[in-house]
Amino acid sequence: MRRRIDMSEVESATKIRAKYLRALENEEWQMLPGPTFVKTFLRTYAEYLELDARSLVEEYKLRFERPTSGDLTPIAPVGARATGRLRRRRRIGPWLLLLLVIGLVAGGLWLLGQGAEEDPGAGQDARTAGEDAAPDAAEPVRLRITATQAVRVCVIDADGREQVDDRRLIAGRSTSTYTSESFRVGFDGGAARMRVGGELHSVPARSRPIGYVIRAGRDPVRLPARRVPNCR
Repeated sequence: MRRRIDMSEVESATKIRAKYLRALENEEWQMLPGPTFVKTFLRTYAEYLELDARSLVEEYKLRFERPTSGDLTPIAPVGARATGRLRRRRRIGPWLLLLLVIGLVAGGLWLLGQGAEEDPGAGQDARTAGEDAAPDAAEPVRLRITATQAVRVCVIDADGREQVDDRRLIAGRSTSTYTSESFRVGFDGGAARMRVGGELHSVPARSRPIGYVIRAGRDPVRLPARRVPNCR
């Protein structure tokens, strides 16, 4: 709200449905498919808002995830009776663990079935959000831009540094090849091609500036108009 970003813009950029975004904002976890999707959506949403995704996910785990059975196991007392009780626990332990695993699997399948009945497109949204989620260790990406029409270019690397020396490219002119964990790229007034790693991506000529976020191993993601970089 402080940055005046409309929820529809977030939905378009992150591929997460607006109702799930609102559920994240309101901490209505029961509205989401499951804990795994909650953490994936949190990472994606935090990355879009340029927040610390890892801290948000850790806070969610501490506040809302239930501890595992291992975390709740008491320390065994010392003594003959304690040793006998420990032996009895060891005899029945594997069976209890097996029953617990079966119960968790059955519960997970039931939750997935409920989610599919409520919204058939939820699975696709989750897969898309998973693809857009930020990795823990970012890989470097190589970027080179070639103008197919005269175009004004702005390239900002992961550290916020401007990369392009000659911001105005004539048709057929290319930039140097840049390497960074990620880039924000803006185009104004013409068309171009971006070579990301070994893949080419076309940028159409538009009457208004257009921008992208670029990361290794992924297709460029379109930026909202307010976030398109403009090197002046």
